[in-house]
Amino acid sequence: MKLPVPSDATMSEQIDPFTVGGTLFHAAKRFPDHDALIYSGRKASYVGLLEHAIDRARGLIGLGVKPGDHVGVLMPNCWDYVILYYAINLIGARAVLLNARYRPDDLAYVIPKAHIRHLFIGGQAYRHCDYRPMLTGVFPGLSDWTGGPLQLDAAPALHQVIELGDPREGAWPKDAAVEQAAANVTRDAVLAAARAVSPDDIGMMIFSSGTTSRPKACMLTHLSLSQMGAAVAERFALTPQDRLWDPLPLFHMSTMLPMAACRSAGACFIGMDHFDGDTAMALLITERPTVHYAGFPTIISALVTHPDFAKYDQSRLRINHVVGPTDLLRRYGALFPGAVAVNSYGLTEATGVPCYSALDDPEDLLYETSGALFDGMEARILDEDGKEVPHGTPGEICLRGFGIFAGYYDDPDATAAAVTPEGWLHTGDLGRIGPGGRLIYDGRLKDMLKIGGENVAAVELESFLMTHPAIRMAQVIGVPDDRLMEVAAAYIELNPDTEMTEDEVVRHCVGAIASYKIPRYVRFVESWPMSATKVQKFELRQTFEPAGKIDVAAYTRKGA
Repeated sequence: MKLPVPSDATMSEQIDPFTVGGTLFHAAKRFPDHDALIYSGRKASYVGLLEHAIDRARGLIGLGVKPGDHVGVLMPNCWDYVILYYAINLIGARAVLLNARYRPDDLAYVIPKAHIRHLFIGGQAYRHCDYRPMLTGVFPGLSDWTGGPLQLDAAPALHQVIELGDPREGAWPKDAAVEQAAANVTRDAVLAAARAVSPDDIGMMIFSSGTTSRPKACMLTHLSLSQMGAAVAERFALTPQDRLWDPLPLFHMSTMLPMAACRSAGACFIGMDHFDGDTAMALLITERPTVHYAGFPTIISALVTHPDFAKYDQSRLRINHVVGPTDLLRRYGALFPGAVAVNSYGLTEATGVPCYSALDDPEDLLYETSGALFDGMEARILDEDGKEVPHGTPGEICLRGFGIFAGYYDDPDATAAAVTPEGWLHTGDLGRIGPGGRLIYDGRLKDMLKIGGENVAAVELESFLMTHPAIRMAQVIGVPDDRLMEVAAAYIELNPDTEMTEDEVVRHCVGAIASYKIPRYVRFVESWPMSATKVQKFELRQTFEPAGKIDVAAYTRKGA
């Protein structure tokens, strides 16, 4: 059945075009029949996507979700995730996107920290990642909860948990409860809620690790999300004929930002429930996207080494976005000869990625720089004394402009430490201003790892490792990895008269922390290279030898 195009009256009734919901309404008006979303084997036009979001928003209102409520989303990539994200934003609630790879230790912290009131969990992939036992283990009061208001001492704000897409029987409210709640809520109620949303309201919260022991919830406004999406669409020259393939996680700005760009231009977003080389190659051969937003070498490597890569018709592909070492990017560029190799630099605190290569940049600059910042964003480089240095000189990257986040939720001290009164964000990253004002990223100043694109504070892993009774002290560094770009290497000093093996270290981690955080290398030490008061981690890095890498996947396959 052909869905009706939203009328001019509906579109103009104060639904602000600089809100997430507003961008979807306006896309449905401008590009009603264009493909908007391909996900989980399903497809929707822009007007169809809007109607799906409105229907889900009716259910949210019926469940008691109110403007400003924190709605947690703990789900694997799937169609329902995208629809739920839009529905949350339509009614002015805050979408708190939780890392789908979080494990009990993480969930015990982030759910109460973010004051999540309504938690949606996805059961589509329960065979690989079952959130039920995780949540009941962390919050025992959920074990016998069958609905109604929750009362959990460890998460006092949490009001309800709803399971979506789980084929198993269960006591918690499921899809049917959402549909039943929607029956008593009109479409007009959703439109009224959408009209009340301001561009300056918080639309999304994503946890980002800093130098503290725990991640912090970055607050992003509707305005920064919409403006950054429009800027990406302009930099990529997106049109309604574009089809952007992005297999990355939906709890990350590497999907939410390209999706915003697609809304701005009427392009189609093609996602994946779970990335694997076979499924990705088949999807690319069938859909023939114009833009790859693969992001990381791990993804591209799986494509170019696939036996069917030669069958992939790249004639429509015009952009291949991936970040990584210069030599590696050059090699990938040769394998996608008709596409511009777009590089970038970004972080969640800057609404994702405020800096991409231009499509007409000279080839050398495509591979060697991260491109120029968008108009309305600016960068400066500071030395150790906080003084600005000349172009070409390395120092800390500081950013200012429309994309700077609204702060860390419930953490004014951390916000004040990150953003100056003049609006400059201290990124903790090392870089330079290169030719033509382009940014060059040189690494991290913070004691933080970037594992497969995910920021992980070293002290977070160190704190967890030291919960084992045999471990006296742990220090974690990031070391290069062909697949994940960087992985954790743990240096461990044991308590006197105790023994421990690498196997026991890994078993301590499996099932308790996210698998990507588990150290791939373990080194036992009896002394540390010290300054007056601190371990000299640079010496650990200098002396590290990449021998004895641990196969963490083997432990998870065995169910250890």
